[in-house]
Amino acid sequence: MPFILKKYDAIIGKKIQQFLLHDLKLGPKLSQKYIGKGRVFDEDFAPFKSSDIIKTNCIYIAQFEGHTRGLNPLIEFEDFALFDKPTNLMVHPISKKTPYSLLDEIRYHFGEDANLAHRIDAETSGLVIVGKTKKSEIELKEMFLEKKYKKSYLAIVQGKIEKSLTIDLKLQKEGKAIGVRMQAGEKGKESCTIVNPISYNEKKDLTLIEAIPLTGRQHQIRVHLYAIGHKILGDPIYGIEDEIAESYLNKTLADEKREEITGSYRLWLHAQYLEFNYKNIIYKLYSKNNEIKRAFYM
Repeated sequence: MPFILKKYDAIIGKKIQQFLLHDLKLGPKLSQKYIGKGRVFDEDFAPFKSSDIIKTNCIYIAQFEGHTRGLNPLIEFEDFALFDKPTNLMVHPISKKTPYSLLDEIRYHFGEDANLAHRIDAETSGLVIVGKTKKSEIELKEMFLEKKYKKSYLAIVQGKIEKSLTIDLKLQKEGKAIGVRMQAGEKGKESCTIVNPISYNEKKDLTLIEAIPLTGRQHQIRVHLYAIGHKILGDPIYGIEDEIAESYLNKTLADEKREEITGSYRLWLHAQYLEFNYKNIIYKLYSKNNEIKRAFYM
């Protein structure tokens, strides 16, 4: 489990926030975060409020402690690193019961201050940038918020795409049974994706494409391709009956059933390329994972 309950000798009579700041030297942001999220406890495991006085000889803090399953950074620089994330791995734990996520590997390799600069879906594989310090994390996050980067994906889609095209459809929440679903149309946030066909498999009626999102909306590539009739192979949410999508999200959909319905055991969408300027150096970073190409040409 990534959250470990750690015991610390305490100072009776001292305000808990001051103790975390001055004695444990956790820093104001981290101290406030631990208290605000109810992760600091007295000997009876009652959570502290920021104004509480310590009345026991020890306290407990539920701290995230990353562990490894053998996933190493693809490449490392002074301020940041790059991971080539496998499919079906969440980048961040969704609860204290999440057994493993990419953040485990990040904290295992680079420590408490390292963090994701951006996110990709659990089902999507490929490149994820990690800030190794709080400063670099903030700078890299601002870069993504301000769209100061170039990014491209590989995807295997159903049907034949013969020429390059631009999908310019707005995106908004579908607002129906499946809460994470987005829909494309004339309402919502401006969204644009360029699609370049690479190869067509006539026997399987599948096209390997490059997708370049000019905006960064939730599920953008998946929704845009589905909207023009070229669903990504293995997508368990779009073009699927609500009951199936819900069972997938609740992790009750058997792998065999998913493959039967979607055509594959995984979503064939891979973040393959990132380009950006950081401290006046232009980085052009490529994934080394060729699984998607192997699967298409088999």
